[in-house]
Order: sequence, then structure tokens, then C-alpha cells
Amino acid sequence: MTAGEAEWLVQIRSKLRRGNRVLFAKDNALFAELNDALAAASRKAAVLWALELAAAAVGTLAERYPGEERPAAALDASRAWAAGRVKMREARRAILDCHGFAKQIASPEDAALCHAVGQACGTVHANGHAIGFPVYELTAMVHRLGIENCQGAVEQRVAHYRRRLDYWSDHYGDHRGGWARFLEAGS
Repeated sequence: MTAGEAEWLVQIRSKLRRGNRVLFAKDNALFAELNDALAAASRKAAVLWALELAAAAVGTLAERYPGEERPAAALDASRAWAAGRVKMREARRAILDCHGFAKQIASPEDAALCHAVGQACGTVHANGHAIGFPVYELTAMVHRLGIENCQGAVEQRVAHYRRRLDYWSDHYGDHRGGWARFLEAGS
């Protein structure tokens, strides 16, 4: 550990040396405030937040893998599930297919990004999946930028997650897409 190096970065270096595929843990100190905010957020806010983040990742994957529809299909099915237009079984199949695609990708960055989409989509089922998006997206970021160049970008991205969650916590009532009964009940 060098002077001034963040504890989370030390953990990531260790995971890279061990060859771990997933570089962040859900309980990483970097996520402390975000985890607290997710625990306090309404289910609807967490779903809107996660699906918004997933949409950007799906766009990136679509550019890199033209014609590959599994990440977009998972997002579409999860949006439909959250709106009550499809049942969990259909969305779950699409999410599992997205994770299956991730296992076929040679690029560690893109595989992690694909898993991030699957985790975000799973937030419709339970808020506990929400932190999976940052876990995997930040893993992708470290692979893209390298361990020596990622600290500022990772910390900025975590701040972005928090701003967007705060936004959706204040504005989930503005969503006009409708809600499934199981989400309507939990506000």
C-alpha cells in the first residue's frame, strides 16, 4: 500500500493478483454510503435507478457486439416485469440468458459489464441485487483503465451512482410506466 492509497484500491490490487474475476465486494468500504442509501430507498426508486444504469451499459454492449440481443432483451423483460406486463419467469429467463452471454465473452471488461446488466435487472426481484451493478460495472472499469489509472474514475462513478439514486428517491413518483402489483404495494 502506498501513502494515500485508498483501502478499497488495496483490496482490488489483491484481488487482481489472485486472478479474481469480480474485483469488488458488495460490502467494500467504497460502497458504504451507497449501501445505506439503497437500504433506505424505496423499491421503486431502486428499480428505476438500476434500470437506468443498465440501459447505458446495454448501449455500450450493443456497440461492441452488434446483433447480440441478450443484454437488451434482459433489460426490456425487466422493464416489462416491473410494469406488470410479464411474469417473473419470463424476465428471469432473459436475465439468465444475459449472464450466459457474459460467460461467452472473452473480454473481462465486457463480461463484467454484461453481468452488471443482469444484476441491475434482478433489482426488480429484490433491492439486494442493486449493488451488483456497481460491483460489476466498476470491475469492468478497472479492466478498461488499469489499476494504476482507475482510482479517480471509480470514485467519481460511485458519486454518480449516489446522485442518481438520490434523484430517483425524490422522483420515482414521476415515473409514468406503471408498476406491477408487487412493486405498487411496496412503494
